[in-house]
Amino acid sequence: MSKYAIGLDYGTNSCRSLLINLDNGDELGSVVFPYPSGELGILTDPSDPNIARQNPQDYLDGLEAIVCGAIKQAKEKDTTFDPSDVIGIGVDTTGSTPLPVDEEGTPLGLKPEFKDNLNAMVWLWKDHTSHQEAANITATAEKMRPSYLAKCGGIYSSEWWWSKIWRCLNVDPEVFAAAHSWVEHCDWIPAVLTGTTQPDQISRSVCAAGHKAMFNDEWNGLPDKEFLTQLDPALADLRDRLYDKAVSSNQKAGGLTSEWADKLGLPEGIAVAVGAFDAHMGAVGAGVKEGTLVKILGTSTCDITVAPNDKTLANIPGLCGVANESVLPGHYGIEAGQSAVGDIFLWFVNNLVPDSYGKTVGEKFENMEVELAKQKPGETGLLALDWNNGNRTILVDVRLTGLLLGQTLHTQAHEIYRALIEATAFGALTIIKRMEEHGVQVREVVNTGGLSLKNETLMQIYADVIGLPMKVASSEQTCAMGAALFGAVASGTVTLEEVQQASCKMQERVYTPHPENQKTYAKIYQLYRELHDAFGTTEWQGKIDHVMKDLIDLRQQARTGK
Repeated sequence: MSKYAIGLDYGTNSCRSLLINLDNGDELGSVVFPYPSGELGILTDPSDPNIARQNPQDYLDGLEAIVCGAIKQAKEKDTTFDPSDVIGIGVDTTGSTPLPVDEEGTPLGLKPEFKDNLNAMVWLWKDHTSHQEAANITATAEKMRPSYLAKCGGIYSSEWWWSKIWRCLNVDPEVFAAAHSWVEHCDWIPAVLTGTTQPDQISRSVCAAGHKAMFNDEWNGLPDKEFLTQLDPALADLRDRLYDKAVSSNQKAGGLTSEWADKLGLPEGIAVAVGAFDAHMGAVGAGVKEGTLVKILGTSTCDITVAPNDKTLANIPGLCGVANESVLPGHYGIEAGQSAVGDIFLWFVNNLVPDSYGKTVGEKFENMEVELAKQKPGETGLLALDWNNGNRTILVDVRLTGLLLGQTLHTQAHEIYRALIEATAFGALTIIKRMEEHGVQVREVVNTGGLSLKNETLMQIYADVIGLPMKVASSEQTCAMGAALFGAVASGTVTLEEVQQASCKMQERVYTPHPENQKTYAKIYQLYRELHDAFGTTEWQGKIDHVMKDLIDLRQQARTGK
């Protein structure tokens, strides 16, 4: 009899399920639940555009809807499917997305006295209110504990665990005092499913802890109390109510409770795997291995690769971090990413693209792609910086903003769209170059996410800019796929290698670089790096008065061939 697993993928605006046949990777059911609270599931405050919170009740409502819906679809698609043959559940979420909880593990946002308080809600990964706290953590660690920063790229981010918690302490001491502990979203959902929500009993993800909370076995787990006291004594006190152990997602967080088994229509006691972040699970669902970089292309991007943990791995400045077994057992997980990619394109279409390209967002994207596909590299004369939502890697600075250079009275919307695509490709190349400078070789790129499946021109531009083959994962749900695979592994009846081999498949088309395009993009990339370093670093010295005219020269060469 076939065995099955379910992956739960909690994204920024919605959550989704994926029910797979472990024998062959067939996807039998997948349901999306848009979060009903706020704007596209995000709770905001018009007084501060950096605020981004979520309602934990949306997570619970979505959980039941997406699992029951996937099971219903599976029964309709395969008459031999039986829910009793599901052997495990895995969970991935955004991160760092922590939530304050009481002694029983109940989110403060679910308690009546805090239901209208944004600070008691879930602090979504893209909440950037703690940029000053992040800067102070970086400065303190530089003086006291430089080893902490060495493992997370040299700069601590406002998107991460300690920044957000400290920010809560600074702006809302009442919420901070009411929080017995804090829990990552990816740890809370497995805790709910297994009935182990008390903070001292929750299985904590090494993926979340290692990449966002400065957890490392080299210094016995989380940052020490002396360091935290230097930030604020209240953080040092909190440390005793957090955790001192973190484990990888091939481990079992517990068994499904009878209550949730009844709600979901699944067998009681089946394995629930330790959770992890979406990008790391997505890399597993896309078949990540040494030498392969997986790019999860969405509203933002996350870049994940691995290196064997039996060899010394250098610290890599500017990356989101290196954590042992955060992706694959027996490997270091290496994370980087870009704070906005699809979000930049969507902002452009929603605000600046005229109706002459179409009446709907979809029509505008389609018609612009038709036009920009006719153009050669350099033909637009445009160059952009991809920092519309800050820079995650390698500058780690949320206060950087976007830039468009070279526009004239003849510039058209599709040309700007191409320049924005190229900018995100240049940002991706910058990340790969930083990895390779520190000994991590990237031989191929596997792409996943909606952009990789829907935009062939974008994928070819990425191949030409990066200079490596661009593969595309067959599944549209690689994050949920990876979660499902870990759910199966947590059952103890299969190995990760077995289920990856059966389930991780690629599209037939591979985008290979065009040599002539590569040559032109190499020239444009040098101009990109000059702008990147001039606007993004304090060390840069030089002149940029030539950039506009170099772009004009490249435009002329592309248009005339001379």
